[in-house]
Amino acid sequence: MSNITIEPLDPSQLKTMPADLGFGKVFSNRMYSQRYTAGQGWHDAVIGPYRPLVLDPATAVLHYAQEIFEGTKAYRRPDGQINLFRPWENAKRFNNSALRMAMPAVDTESHVEAMAALVQLEHTWVPAQDGAALYIRPVMIATDAALGVTASQTYLHYIIVGPVGPYFSTGFKPVSVYVEHEFARAARGGTGAAKTGGNYAASLYVSEKVRQQGYQQVLWLDAEEKRYVEEVGAMNIAFVYEGQHIRTPALTGSILPGITRDSILRLAPDLGYSISEERLDIHTVLADLKAGRITEVFGMGTAAVIAPVGKLGYQGEAHLIHNNEAGPVATRLYQALTDLQYGRAPDPYGWTMTVAGE
Repeated sequence: MSNITIEPLDPSQLKTMPADLGFGKVFSNRMYSQRYTAGQGWHDAVIGPYRPLVLDPATAVLHYAQEIFEGTKAYRRPDGQINLFRPWENAKRFNNSALRMAMPAVDTESHVEAMAALVQLEHTWVPAQDGAALYIRPVMIATDAALGVTASQTYLHYIIVGPVGPYFSTGFKPVSVYVEHEFARAARGGTGAAKTGGNYAASLYVSEKVRQQGYQQVLWLDAEEKRYVEEVGAMNIAFVYEGQHIRTPALTGSILPGITRDSILRLAPDLGYSISEERLDIHTVLADLKAGRITEVFGMGTAAVIAPVGKLGYQGEAHLIHNNEAGPVATRLYQALTDLQYGRAPDPYGWTMTVAGE
């Protein structure tokens, strides 16, 4: 924990992990933070009590949305130790997002060290039940207290953690997805490849609309032609052809380069599946669904890991996929990837980082 100050906690204010975890609603007793000042760099790295942020009403992030975040997890292994999954890739993507949002980079090794140190201190918050994990949320926000559309000169970088159950309350069950053909989430040349809040804010209107129609997620098409498949909700998406070949949209600059996506693309060939990254026309996809060439569809992301898609709606027509049941390819990939994450299987890829669980 070099260069990180550890502040003591008030024992009278300590919380304990509840039995009902949900997702993203419970947080542990500690958080990490450091500050940036132009000309000085990053300073005052500390792990201390989880507490509210105090921000001036004119703080830049509140007006101009100069902020980024990440998402990864810590997993309880069968031996009681804890795995972080590809934390270096999350740190690299954090910096890529920072570059796009005109924000300072963090030191990659220091960022990973901070996550590991926080998880180790909060090891009792890493749940042991099946499908549960400790969610890790690094954030950076602009903190100049001044109005004016310009990059901030000061920033706050912090990390919070909290135990989570499955992202979808139904667990590893198919979700229903509606294809949005009018509104767009992100455009090429915009911020779609950065993990910044504005991308998600842009999705909320449609997400709420389709939820009222009985759908759980939105499949976004490209902003220019409203024709090419991009992301589903906060996940990447994949289509299985003839139970063997996995196709996923190529990264175009408006799609977030998912770490789970990358893991699946590297893992799938070792399990006997062929893969390709392509521009996928929604009309071709729908035709292939009707013809039975597409046998499964699934989303890929940190929160859900893999989410089978059981129904795809488009312009008022619903298309059932694999009888609205999880298919064998999604199931096998989910099992193989979670076995690596939880340490139930050897890691030949060097993806996991183990920290003490006691």
